[in-house]
Order: sequence, then structure tokens, then C-alpha cells
Amino acid sequence: MNFQRTEEQQMIIENLRKFLDAEIEPAFREHGEGFIPREKMQRWLQSLTDFGICKAPHSEEWGGFGMDWLTHLMVFEEVAYTSLDIAIPGFINCTGAEIIRQLGTAEQKEKYVADILACNKFISMGISEPDVGSDVAAVKTRAVLDGDEWVINGEKTWITNGEYSDVFICTCRTGEGEISHILIDREEHGYDVVGIPKMALNGQSTAQVFLSDVRVPVSNTLGERGSGLKNTLKIFEYARCHMAIWGIGVARRALDESIKYSQERLQHGKAIAGHQLIAEKIATMATQIDAARLLSYRAMDMVQKGERADKECSMAKWYGTEIAVTATRDAVEIHGGNGVTKEFVVERLAREAIIAPIPDGTTEIQKLLISRALTGINAFR
Repeated sequence: MNFQRTEEQQMIIENLRKFLDAEIEPAFREHGEGFIPREKMQRWLQSLTDFGICKAPHSEEWGGFGMDWLTHLMVFEEVAYTSLDIAIPGFINCTGAEIIRQLGTAEQKEKYVADILACNKFISMGISEPDVGSDVAAVKTRAVLDGDEWVINGEKTWITNGEYSDVFICTCRTGEGEISHILIDREEHGYDVVGIPKMALNGQSTAQVFLSDVRVPVSNTLGERGSGLKNTLKIFEYARCHMAIWGIGVARRALDESIKYSQERLQHGKAIAGHQLIAEKIATMATQIDAARLLSYRAMDMVQKGERADKECSMAKWYGTEIAVTATRDAVEIHGGNGVTKEFVVERLAREAIIAPIPDGTTEIQKLLISRALTGINAFR
């Protein structure tokens, strides 16, 4: 495995970094941490599509770059470094379009994929429920056949892009022991959405989605009926690699802010970078970030080659998100009292990092998955 950037990848990342620093960073800072209205989010994401935030791994047939998911990780890291609030909706659109491309009918692909990749439409995916987290097989949202329609009732929670969404991929129970994905068009079929305030990441949309007698044609089933659990586990592999990069992007920004601050801040007659305990923190942060990135690249490389990578994806997600928590905590400490003020970005980064170990399977779940892969013994029950 060679993870050295190609010339094309390097050019994309360098140009993206320049654009983010010149255009998105100032605009995001001016906006603040409040909810980003759909029109503004759409405008920002559309300005980033030329750099691959949605398009990098998709074929030119749908307006993509025809590159790969490893390149998308690189792009995602750069955007996450500037703003997770902007990076996350772009990732959801990228992944949601991939699900429709893989599982949808020709008509569904034609209707949605290109518009989602261009951010003309937003997509969201509904797995989690109030009483169901990592145990996908336990979903309670039900889809009942009525002629040639599904009638769907249930509640989904922690849904990224929920308030923005035009399209919703809903994980439903369609029979005894049977889980399926059903595509719901918000304009055609309707569903209700309520935002969820959080300790951080309130610029993008995290929401509850309520489905009450929502009627959807049976033809909107994505993939074979009953294949939802298998397809969801595949989605988790992509998501866990990107969750690791979430952590890496935040940790890398925390490192850069800490380096700059430690070079400029004087104490006891010298820059605090010259104090051994500060130097140790910076060295540890840098090493852990590089190690986490390599774990993530390895996992994604295996996923896109079609190799089994559940253990490797769990390792990447666990390590990448947890090192973000420690890196941002150390960054706050390096900044001292300034680190807990809104004036310095490390305060926001610390709040964003602490969320990262939770979505797409907590750290504890990842450890159980890794152990099961190594021992063959299931510790979940």
C-alpha cells in the first residue's frame, strides 16, 4: 500500500486549502456557530464541489471526478480542518448518492444522483432511533405493505442533513426479522423534521425525523427487500473511515493552533514551545495524528478494493476519534486561560472532538467489534 499523494491529489488539496483559507474560513467565522440556513449551506457546498467534497469518488457519468474514496478522505480532512459544520453535510451527500448508485433503479439514479452530487438536493439517512443505536437489527420503524405501497410509521433521531433533506433513505422493519432501505422523497411523500440542539456542530443540521402513515411506492425499496442489514454494515465501513478523518481534521487544526500559539506565547523569558512539557504534548499530538491517518487510509483502501475491513474500520474510527479528544484537550491546556474563551478556535474544536467517538458506533462498540474479529467470539450478548 502506497499512500503517497499523486500529483493530481496534491494539486486538488493545495488548491482546496487556498480556497478554504481565502473564502470559506472568513465567511464561516463571520457567520458564527449558529444554524447555517439551507441556502447558505448549499452555496458554500456548491463552491466546494469543484474540489471534490461530494464528487471525488463518483464517476464522470454523474458529474463526479472518477477518482476514489481515498481521495475523498483527503478532501474531507481539509474541509473538516476549516469547518466540520460544512464538511459533514458534504460527506452525507457523497455517501447517500453512492447508496442510490449502488442499490437504486435506473430511474432513481437518473432522478437523484447527479443533483445530490452537485448539492442541488440534500440527502439524509435514517438508521438511529430513540431506543436503537448501534443495534441496527432492532429498528422499530415499520413499513407495512398496502397494495403497491409501503405505509411507514416511526421516528428516527440523530439524522444528519435532516432539516436540509430533499430525500431520506429510511431503514425500516418490513417483516419478521427483515430490514430494508426505502427511499422517501420529501416533496412527494412528506415527513416531519425537528432540529436537535447540541454542545457543538449546531451550524449543520442534526434532527429527528417523524414518519406518520407515510405512503411510498414499493418500487422505492433500495436493493432487495430484506437486505437492509447487510447494506447498512457496508455503509458503516465508509462512515467509520470518515469519522476517523473527522477526528484527524479537528486534531490537526488543534495541533497547528498549538504550534503557532506556543511559538508566540512567552513565559519565564522564552516561548512556551521551549518548555519540555509543552514540547511533549506537541510531539504526541503530531505522532498520533499521523498514526490515525494511516489507519484510516489502510481501512479505506481495503474497503474500496472490496476486501473485508470491519476490524480495520473499527480500529480507524476508535483511534481517530479518541486522539481528537486528547489532542484538543491538550491544545486548550497549551493555550491556558485563553483556551476556554471563544476568541480562540481550540475551544470550539474541543467541543467538536468530544462528540466524535459517539456516532456510527461508540468507541466501546468498536472495541467489541475488533475483539470479535480477532477471537471469533461475540461479546455483545
